[in-house]
Amino acid sequence: MSITGILSAAAIVGIVGIFVGLFLGAAGIRFKVEVDEREEAVLAALPGNNCGGCGYAGCSGLAAAIAKGEAPVNACPVGGAGVGEKIAAIMGVEAGAAQRMTAFVACQGDCEKVTEVYDYSGVKDCRVMGFVPGGGPKACSSGCLGYGTCVEVCPFDAIHVINGAAVVDKEACRACGKCVEVCPKHLISLIPYEAKYAVACSSTDKGPVTMKACQTGCIGCGICVKNCPSQAVSVTDFHAKINQEKCVSCGACAEKCPKKSIKRI
Repeated sequence: MSITGILSAAAIVGIVGIFVGLFLGAAGIRFKVEVDEREEAVLAALPGNNCGGCGYAGCSGLAAAIAKGEAPVNACPVGGAGVGEKIAAIMGVEAGAAQRMTAFVACQGDCEKVTEVYDYSGVKDCRVMGFVPGGGPKACSSGCLGYGTCVEVCPFDAIHVINGAAVVDKEACRACGKCVEVCPKHLISLIPYEAKYAVACSSTDKGPVTMKACQTGCIGCGICVKNCPSQAVSVTDFHAKINQEKCVSCGACAEKCPKKSIKRI
């Protein structure tokens, strides 16, 4: 090939490259997606755990919702009040009061307190227990299975299985809700961090049935109801419940409970 041919080919390639560059540049300007600077600032302020505890698909989803005014500035349960205040400053609004929450396992059925009806040697995953006889080897069909599925999903190392039952470290918990979602027995819920007493049982069986299965199971006797000065305790389906909004943390219910189903947390 002659030098003229080489130069011509190079010129053509160069011209085509310039044309493509100009076209792409114009297209970028024409179809540019405007990004809300506040959304980017909010995203930077969020902790970045992408746990989904806020109800959105990760921190980016929450940041977009906050920027659009579709979510409160203190919606991140992991960041708590500190992050809420930062985001409020970005959005130019008041942060408002954010109640800190923590996960709580409504069961004390560890290896010493609960009766086991058979030995189980299969897959150690709470989610598969629905396929085994009785929903698991423990006599209480409502109790914690103790295989740690909740432990596996917790991104903050805030829940552990101790002697066959899950226990939450409320100081480490950030209320992301992953353990709540994964528990097949629905034993875990989010309660106020400031709560002092809670019913550590989920059984709705009649008293005699519960007593045969677990030493600390609620038998629905109603003694807690009679001794609560603020009418914060009620019994439904042989199961006691505490209304944390009414509870004054006097501890009378826990003191009088004959089965010690109510505990200080």
